[in-house]
Amino acid sequence: MLIAEKITRPRRIFLPENFQVTDWPSLKPWFDDLLNREINSADSLRTWFRHRSELEAVISEDLAWRYINMTRFTDNEAHATAYRFFVEKIQPEIAPLTDKLNRKVIDTPHLAELEQLPGYNILIRNIRKDIELFREENIPLFTEISLLQQQYNQISGAMTINFRGKELTLQQASALLLEPDRALREEVYRLITARRLEDRQQLDALFTKLIQLRHQVAVNAGFSNFRDYMFKALGRFDYTPADCFNFHDAVKHHVVPLLNKLMEERRAKMNLPMLRPWDKAVDPLSRPPLKAFENGNDLAEKGIRCFNRLHPFLGSCLQTMRNMEHLDLESRKGKAPGGYNYPLAELGVPFIFMNATSTLRDMVTLMHEGGHAVHNFLTRELELSDFKSTPSETAELASMSMELISMDAWDEFFKHEEEHRRAVREQLEDIIETLPWVATIDKFQHWIYENPSHTEEERRQAWNKIFSTFNDSVTDWTGLEEGRDYLWQKQLHLYEVPFYYIEYGMAQLGALALWRNYKKDKQAGLEGYFNALKLGNTRTIPEVYAAAGIRFDFSADYIKGLMAFVWEELKS
Repeated sequence: MLIAEKITRPRRIFLPENFQVTDWPSLKPWFDDLLNREINSADSLRTWFRHRSELEAVISEDLAWRYINMTRFTDNEAHATAYRFFVEKIQPEIAPLTDKLNRKVIDTPHLAELEQLPGYNILIRNIRKDIELFREENIPLFTEISLLQQQYNQISGAMTINFRGKELTLQQASALLLEPDRALREEVYRLITARRLEDRQQLDALFTKLIQLRHQVAVNAGFSNFRDYMFKALGRFDYTPADCFNFHDAVKHHVVPLLNKLMEERRAKMNLPMLRPWDKAVDPLSRPPLKAFENGNDLAEKGIRCFNRLHPFLGSCLQTMRNMEHLDLESRKGKAPGGYNYPLAELGVPFIFMNATSTLRDMVTLMHEGGHAVHNFLTRELELSDFKSTPSETAELASMSMELISMDAWDEFFKHEEEHRRAVREQLEDIIETLPWVATIDKFQHWIYENPSHTEEERRQAWNKIFSTFNDSVTDWTGLEEGRDYLWQKQLHLYEVPFYYIEYGMAQLGALALWRNYKKDKQAGLEGYFNALKLGNTRTIPEVYAAAGIRFDFSADYIKGLMAFVWEELKS
């Protein structure tokens, strides 16, 4: 099941082959066709769904490229304008017709027959949910929210520091926090913090506007707060806010103590009276930082070889993306922060965006986003775009599992066995550090939207209280309190994809369980991985996890057992 060197989009069955999204008048006739078409059988309804899927895929892919280009070149006004045009002139026109299409299909007497088919039951459940949430008055609010989110990218993408005469992006500067020279690390850390604090008031005000707009969206839709609205909007049918609170408590009791052990071990190895924030990423034995690759091309080549070692199909996915220039991996000025894998709904070949320098963490980011990409390839032949659009709890299982099952092949990046072992150890330590951060961000979001009228000072106090709950008790923040007050501003999810964060915790648990299976039987573990991902969004989340041979479970006992497994692996 190898992927071709290059892939062309499938032949269209509804839209003309040369059709391109230019403006709303060119799109409207195709919506009208679907809206006015007579549906007189289950077969004609299924054809209607396929035609609608094609139209939505074309629109989605057009928006995808506008977003990709905007984030790759935040200083390019033409790309920013193209994205704004879609958000302001096209998206608001689509929203009410999408609601009309949803209502049309729900009213057809032939729906029950299709609802018996795998995938359609999930799709129809989501359509009913969308109808319940739609409000005409929210359309302009969503437009305003999208434009504010774009501002966050522009502000963050412009952040650089001047370090000893050289201008560095914050991603490039962060790589220096791995250097053994403690004075250098402190200097860089303080420069990064100072640069972030320059924009703290602007980012605070921007976030306050987003909170107010999101709260109004929720109220308009009949919800008391945006958190409850988003649980519905994200289709969280399989868990509740109470389950998230239980996750927070389990992390506090079963992960934070391990984090404290790790940090105390680090302090002792470094022979320091106290640990400071610039001491937490460096190798505790003062070894030079692990260098996983030389540049973006080297990262891509080694990533492809690593994936090939696991399974030729995996390697062919990344190779195809490289052949099609769908990899933009290196950090540079004017590039938005972060990393993502953006699905291209019609073509079926995604785009990976990263800010790599040369670190282990950058290499792991390629493994992570590569897992998302594999997911896209495995679902590209599914009948409808909706079947390929997986909930984030499943999507992150694909990416976080790849981080772990690829570790055996990391000798493609680290030729010396000791470096390979060190990389694996750092990855496992990162899991112990990541779960408390996930709980921090998620609990912070619950507080924010349960208290939408809070002041910026109340937000600062709430952040520090929550941060102290999940942060280690070994690190000394004396004199760095203001930087700590605004640490949350670097988490782009808060600005761009609210409530998309707990999924990392859930998927991390799933990934650990899948990796545990993989260690027992590599072939069976990999088959479970493929079996789960190829289902796309045609099954419930617990069913997808079951197909992987694991449980969708984030109870205290489950977390305790998995963390004992991680600790045992670390000590071995």
